[in-house]
Amino acid sequence: LLHDLILTMGITTLLGQEMTLISIGAILTIAGYSINDTIVVFDRVREGLATKRGDVKDVMNYSLNATLARTLLTSVTTLVIVLVLYLFGGPALRNFSLVLIIGVLVGTYSSIFIASPIVLWWARRTGTNLRREVLDTEQAKIDPMAKPA
Repeated sequence: LLHDLILTMGITTLLGQEMTLISIGAILTIAGYSINDTIVVFDRVREGLATKRGDVKDVMNYSLNATLARTLLTSVTTLVIVLVLYLFGGPALRNFSLVLIIGVLVGTYSSIFIASPIVLWWARRTGTNLRREVLDTEQAKIDPMAKPA
């Protein structure tokens, strides 16, 4: 998420756009959009870890492939509408639209190519067993008094 916001602000600044309150509104919109995209991918990873066999890396790869079409369709639909706003919305909406276009592209990229590898790297670095964590959490939902294995 922080990556998406910093990169969006950086690209917008490099393009010579002024950071106004409208730009900040667009950046906050991008924050929500990025969170939603990442949650969809990680929810599928969680489901996969709870139900599928295989290496965590394979489950993450499967989950990304399963959500790829949804992520791309959502992004393309949003980009079409924002592009229309950019072209026909007038000067008042041009800055807002440009920030959204950049942010949607960056957010889509990061939810597909950056978020899952970071989690996988972090789990390997700390020695966390992601599958065990997911199964313990699922068991706690079923039986809150049970102790983790």
